[in-house]
Amino acid sequence: MKMNFQHVADPAAETVVLIQTRRGLFNLDLASLWEFRELVYFFVWRDFKVRYKQTIIGVAWAVLQPLLTMVIFTVIFGFFAKMPSDGVPYPVFAFTALLPWTYFAQAVSRSGTSLVGDSNLIKKVYFPRLIIPMAAVVAPLIDFFVSFFVLLAMMIWYGISPTWRVVTLPLFMVLSLSTALGFSLWLAPLNAKYRDVGHTIPFLIQLWMYASPVVYSVNLVPEKWRLLYGLNPMAGVIEGFRWALLGTDRPAFHVMGISAIMIVALLASGIVFFKRMERTFADTL
Repeated sequence: MKMNFQHVADPAAETVVLIQTRRGLFNLDLASLWEFRELVYFFVWRDFKVRYKQTIIGVAWAVLQPLLTMVIFTVIFGFFAKMPSDGVPYPVFAFTALLPWTYFAQAVSRSGTSLVGDSNLIKKVYFPRLIIPMAAVVAPLIDFFVSFFVLLAMMIWYGISPTWRVVTLPLFMVLSLSTALGFSLWLAPLNAKYRDVGHTIPFLIQLWMYASPVVYSVNLVPEKWRLLYGLNPMAGVIEGFRWALLGTDRPAFHVMGISAIMIVALLASGIVFFKRMERTFADTL
């Protein structure tokens, strides 16, 4: 809730602070977000320290999760099921998809419950509430970049050289971040009002992974269903990562295009929903 402070002098020469809310569908209040920008850094650093505090191997956990998942997928889907991997060694094929997916899953899981986790802070002091889910979405980027070096090592091991397409990778990273933020702007307020939403997030993410081209290629999806399949925002993000890093043939550009449109719609609607719901955060938390 944005607060406008107006100082009104009464007959006793005392200062009265008048608090009003700013309205508007897309009122991001960028000036206020910039003013409190340092809070994003502190929230991210706090989450990072809490996550790896009193751990034996520390940040190495960021690598173990996608790495062990890749090994399991390689054995089951690559070795036994003989899943096609677009001419790329299956371990690299799977790990390239697991990078954006693991980031997305962690970002949604953390940000979806972020408002409840910081409820005491929300009820005590004013700051732009949007900062809380934003920081929760940014924090997993640290794990992403650590795991990215493992992917580079795997590409060198298998003799895969990146092409000019790698310059488009930041674009797909932005799309992945926007997807996570868009869903978080819906889930965080809903979880603040209905706490059982937080219990369904891990289950939905698990189902969502198999509805995304993590263990398989988009090319396995029948052509007549690909437009519908593109409604899954992560389908275009994962396909884009493989295209940018591995140079896979025949990328499904129409799937990526539809996914990009869905991401923009999701983010815009999430902003509207969050701004409408934040007026009641102090009452519902």
